[in-house]
Amino acid sequence: MNKSELIEHIAEKADISKAAAARALEALIGGVKSTLKKGDSVSLVGFGTFAVTKRAARSGRNPRTGAVIKIKSSKVPKFRPGKALKDSLN
Repeated sequence: MNKSELIEHIAEKADISKAAAARALEALIGGVKSTLKKGDSVSLVGFGTFAVTKRAARSGRNPRTGAVIKIKSSKVPKFRPGKALKDSLN
C-alpha cells in the first residue's frame, strides 16, 4: 500500500473526502517527524512506538574501490510494533 492508497482507505473508512484524509495523514506524519526531531518518542497504544536511536560512528568499505571509509554517527528512526499489532498478524 502506498500513500495515495492509504489516503483512499482513510477517506473510505472515516467517511470523509480524500482531501481531508490527505490533510489528516500529513498532520500525523508531521507530528511524528517533529516529535522525533526533538528526541522524544511517539507511542500509539495497540499499534507501536516510534523512537530515535543513535547509530555510532564506524568504519566501512567503499564497494567500488575497497578503501576503508569513516561513517559518521547519526540519529535513525526506529519503529517497535505493539503487542496488539503483533497479535493481529498471527
